[in-house]
Amino acid sequence: MIENQAMYKISYGLFMLTTTDGVKQNGCIVNTVSMITDEPKRIVVFVNKANYSEKILRQTGVFNVSVLTEKTPFDVFKQFGFQSGKDVDKFADKTYPKTENGLYYLPDFANAVISARVVDSYDYGTHTLFVAEVTEAKKLSDDKSTTYEYYQSNIKPKPQAKKEENGVEKWVCKVCGYTHEGPLPEDFVCPWCKHPASDFEKVS
Repeated sequence: MIENQAMYKISYGLFMLTTTDGVKQNGCIVNTVSMITDEPKRIVVFVNKANYSEKILRQTGVFNVSVLTEKTPFDVFKQFGFQSGKDVDKFADKTYPKTENGLYYLPDFANAVISARVVDSYDYGTHTLFVAEVTEAKKLSDDKSTTYEYYQSNIKPKPQAKKEENGVEKWVCKVCGYTHEGPLPEDFVCPWCKHPASDFEKVS
């Protein structure tokens, strides 16, 4: 048996990945970014195929990673993680700074920004692994980087859902708090955080 809650104990970070489709810029939240070589400096990033950014990145090969800090409010995760760039302009109504590659980054709640160019990619079913060469890297602050565990314990609001009303059962995603009404199919995927039905609990 594999318990998803055990997998969440792995020390993930949380990052905002920025890309552009040539018309608008897009950002999504990712939890797996690592440096793999020092000379040349290369990083890897896993991106869920359900994210619009994954499609863009396969086409353009250029991206930024903003390393999010513990000061990042939940609204940032909602803005960049709980909606799709296919449907909305996530950067609308606000001005963001750009790196040399012309892509936005998040200055207020990141302690570093890293620009990179994809040199290889690998298909791993639900995710694509991108290997990329760093083209620019800048420290922004000394604030602590946020981990997935810190996000779960201190940033994400606790799930709030009313009990069954008029006989309609309700299920709450333990990862992001999304509420699903009605029977929960086994193959259900959370529309906000893309986690499976096994990460939902029935509101009793």
